[in-house]
Amino acid sequence: MRMPCAKTRGMLIRMLVLLAVLGLFALPAFAQCPLCRLSVESSEQGKMMAKGLNLGILVLLVPPVTVFCSIFAYAFKHRRARGD
Repeated sequence: MRMPCAKTRGMLIRMLVLLAVLGLFALPAFAQCPLCRLSVESSEQGKMMAKGLNLGILVLLVPPVTVFCSIFAYAFKHRRARGD
């Protein structure tokens, strides 16, 4: 396996730092839409359901993100296969 050059490694580190910083700003995005949140949290029982709704949203997000990341990783791994 070839080691990436210093320029590629530096770019990779910068991208990871950028993703980490953007991830910190995305914490409020884990909540559902304001209208759904208002209707769910309007009752005492709804407050407990809100946590389940948030978890359900995250669970439904996992498969598309996994597929996208898998395709991206495959393309990134084999990007130079035709050029060599």
